[in-house]
Amino acid sequence: MVIVDPIRKIFDNHDAFPMSFAYKNTKSSLSELPDHFHDWYEIVYVYRGRGTFFIDHTFYEMKQGDLFLIPGNTIHRATPDKEAPVTSTAIYFSPSIVQLPSLGEDFSCLQCFEQASTLRNYKFEMRLPQSQHLELLLDTIENEFKHPTIGQRQSILLHLLQLLLTIYRDMTTDTKSPKLDTLVGPIWMREIILYIDQHFCEDIGLQTLSKQASVTPAHLSRVFKQFIGMNISTYLITKRIIRAKQLLQESDANIGTIADLCGFESLPHFHAMFKRVLGITPAAARKSFRSF
Repeated sequence: MVIVDPIRKIFDNHDAFPMSFAYKNTKSSLSELPDHFHDWYEIVYVYRGRGTFFIDHTFYEMKQGDLFLIPGNTIHRATPDKEAPVTSTAIYFSPSIVQLPSLGEDFSCLQCFEQASTLRNYKFEMRLPQSQHLELLLDTIENEFKHPTIGQRQSILLHLLQLLLTIYRDMTTDTKSPKLDTLVGPIWMREIILYIDQHFCEDIGLQTLSKQASVTPAHLSRVFKQFIGMNISTYLITKRIIRAKQLLQESDANIGTIADLCGFESLPHFHAMFKRVLGITPAAARKSFRSF
């Protein structure tokens, strides 16, 4: 199978203000990126329209009042409806910008993302008072971007911190059960994505997956690319590299062990794929993690 370079959206982490803001954008299916990932965290709020959001391993419906929390290094893809495309605001930011002293409290500004990751559910359906408050905060941030004055960045950061705190409080006090995957795509397709999520570090490929799904390899390839935007081999490599990056950051295992744990056939292949996807070697990535 041909491996196409996965799309990694790159932001400038070395900028003094590592944050980007896209206010009330309406995108067509042609202007949206296929499956991609990036180091920065992302918040997406939907004002109107319809669409589908694939995040991690789940398809979600997009509609008015929906909030999506996407941690860094999470594969995702938004697909707007052709007749009623989604209008949304997106905030992208480096986690470094919200790393504040604890002040004696067991709270992190990234806790809403941590909870989403723990639940493996990245969608939060907001009630009307919650959405009105959130929209007001987003309007204020947009106003600061449009009308720069002294203390602009500090003001934007304060409102971002307020937004993150508000989201976490709303998530922890909301009594509704979280909605997980929707009826997007055929059942076997959703099941195969879940299977990949559970086995991507194992020796699986198109033939194994087509047998698991009870469809032909050609049909699986076509439908997978239609819904995910990547071919299967690229998707598997991307998930393995993201897992390897996590292990490099969080464990002391040597690079060869990590390559093996993540399902790479050899250490040279791991080095080549890691650099192809992330632009640096595994050793350089580990060194950068430990320099902070």
